[in-house]
Amino acid sequence: MAVMNEINNKLRNIPSVDIILSQDWVEFWFSKIGRSNVKRIINQQLSIIRSQIISDNKSFTLDDFKNSCLEKFYSALQSSLKRVINATGVVIHTNLGRSLISDEAIDAMNNISRYYSNLEYDIQKGSRGHRNSHIENLLCNLTGSEAAFVVNNNAAAVLLCLCALAKNSEVIVSRGELVEIGGSFRIPDIMALSGAKLVEVGTTNRTHLKDYENAITENTSMLLKIHPSNFKIEGFTTSPERKDLSELAHSKNLIFMEDSGSGLLINGDLIGLPKNSPEITIKETLNNGADLVTFSGDKILGAPQIGGIVGKKNLISKIKSHQMARALRVDKATLAGFEATLRIYSREDYDSIPTLRMLRLTDKTLKEIAENLALKITQQIQNQNIKLNIIRVNDAVGGGSYPETPLNGWGVSLKSPIKSSGELQNSLRENNILCAAHDDEIVFHVRTLQNGEDDLIIEALRSVLNA
Repeated sequence: MAVMNEINNKLRNIPSVDIILSQDWVEFWFSKIGRSNVKRIINQQLSIIRSQIISDNKSFTLDDFKNSCLEKFYSALQSSLKRVINATGVVIHTNLGRSLISDEAIDAMNNISRYYSNLEYDIQKGSRGHRNSHIENLLCNLTGSEAAFVVNNNAAAVLLCLCALAKNSEVIVSRGELVEIGGSFRIPDIMALSGAKLVEVGTTNRTHLKDYENAITENTSMLLKIHPSNFKIEGFTTSPERKDLSELAHSKNLIFMEDSGSGLLINGDLIGLPKNSPEITIKETLNNGADLVTFSGDKILGAPQIGGIVGKKNLISKIKSHQMARALRVDKATLAGFEATLRIYSREDYDSIPTLRMLRLTDKTLKEIAENLALKITQQIQNQNIKLNIIRVNDAVGGGSYPETPLNGWGVSLKSPIKSSGELQNSLRENNILCAAHDDEIVFHVRTLQNGEDDLIIEALRSVLNA
């Protein structure tokens, strides 16, 4: 009974919400995160305190309560989406926002977002225009296509094409290309959602042209080739050439469509990628007979997130007029950034696009960056007996592009006598720095570091190592 009385007295001594809200230290936060958020956090913390008093007979102190609320207030003030430093060497890192976009694209997005624009207005005619017109000619010139259209991502592009051109009909796909990408983009599910009927041919590792031919019926509308992304089969494999698939499709009055995935606009050797890779440009895919090609904008293309569709004008017209096109359309800022990126491609200024610049870095330049980072760490992190080495590393294109081909790179390895590699890696991650860890050392891959980020790494290391 005495304990219950004590608990009830503690509960009665807790100030009311209105009294707490009138405190100066609370009112200060109204303009920072909003009065409703402040009140919600206070109620949550009071509920926690009451539960702790009832279950553990915990004492209530205003100072402890104030500190717990302030911690939540500061947390509410911080943006959940924040900048991180990518020292993993994966250029198109899916979990870290994929491609970085150019300064020119950022300026264009900022300008169009800040002011009114001719997004859907034809200035010359003084009448309603079309938002797709701002990028169509640029895409057609770069890919050699008859027409082009963009939606909000590549999954949407594939879905829209199937809805507009293959609903209630059969679409033939090799079993070796029925992939799942990113945990949610599954070809069979997308096919079902579109209303098209999936017809699987061949086996996982071997699909022949005759498999496609034997599966064609009077209800077939399309042969579809899917980019495998990070999925790769090695060894005893066979798949038809694009030209052969195109000829078969056209001989039967069918559409040949390819999801090319990464959006390669220029030859890989221009951006330091191996010449023997199976990846080909969108233009080459069209030249090999594809009627439609879909691709991502925020992968190897190095633009904001879009899903591109290029190909035959009559097919693109049907896609543009489909009712789902409006639901999947691209916003004005993204269009501005994409247009700016395409203009950079048009003048062949590839190093202005961060993704391409990182891929084009030479071995000599990468080693120099690693040496400079190691020197700065040595000079500014002292008395820690840390061991530094400049080492060879394998980087990656990422984003499902060139999964079988690592990029030769350079990095800085760091070993500390006071913390394990796992502890260092976790501590750096808490400082928004992501790096690799091997055995007893962490590794900073320098290819993906941006200007000025070496100083941020050193600042974080000082904190982590208590230097």
